[in-house]
Amino acid sequence: MATLTPTADYTVRDQERMRAAHRYFDWQLALAKPWLGKRVLEIGCGMGNFTRTILDRELVVGLDVEADCVARHRQNHLEYKNVVSLEVDASNPSSIEALRSYNLDSVVSLNVLEHIEDDHQTLRNLWQILPVGGRVVLIIPAFRALYGPIDHLLGHYRRYTKQSVRDLASATGFQPIQLHYLNFVGFFGWWANSHVFKKTEQSEAQIATFDKLIVPWLRPLESAVHPPVGQSVFTVLEKRAAQ
Repeated sequence: MATLTPTADYTVRDQERMRAAHRYFDWQLALAKPWLGKRVLEIGCGMGNFTRTILDRELVVGLDVEADCVARHRQNHLEYKNVVSLEVDASNPSSIEALRSYNLDSVVSLNVLEHIEDDHQTLRNLWQILPVGGRVVLIIPAFRALYGPIDHLLGHYRRYTKQSVRDLASATGFQPIQLHYLNFVGFFGWWANSHVFKKTEQSEAQIATFDKLIVPWLRPLESAVHPPVGQSVFTVLEKRAAQ
């Protein structure tokens, strides 16, 4: 059997497939935006799909480790003087001083932290650059039991639970002020793709069907009642006064 190896091309293809899920993206956006301040650090900015939704902020600093993504992000926002594009590894302690100079008050990272090998060091770095009360907004994949070939090929190091997020926050000086599972239906779909169908790529047809038929009723339902399980974890972490 051939070994499945994560590749940048695979990740790009997956992002292209997910563009069809605009209702799901709007749902994630509605969760994240209210918690962000005026000077935002976006980790894993890619080409700027999320950046373009927060151009009203005083400053948006987009980070990515892929040079091509940073170049595209910069090109896509040339007319915006409040957008900065940087090729920076958020898990590298040497990045702290450069980022501190931007006087950031919040961080957003949507479906990226699982790609970073040392998530603890990343959060410790963010603690260093944020003021007391500064916030980190995350959407991250949930439950190790869902981990399958797609996760591996996307370069995911892990999936999370609410308890593992609490442990991560406690170890790095943050306090969860919002923490809940997201996408109850997706939990079962991802499990089936991983363990029954052994899929190595997300299906465009599945994504389109989910976005058109499931999200319109699932979003208001989960806004009223948070589910006991989900495909993802949504969390807002706040910097405590002392670590």
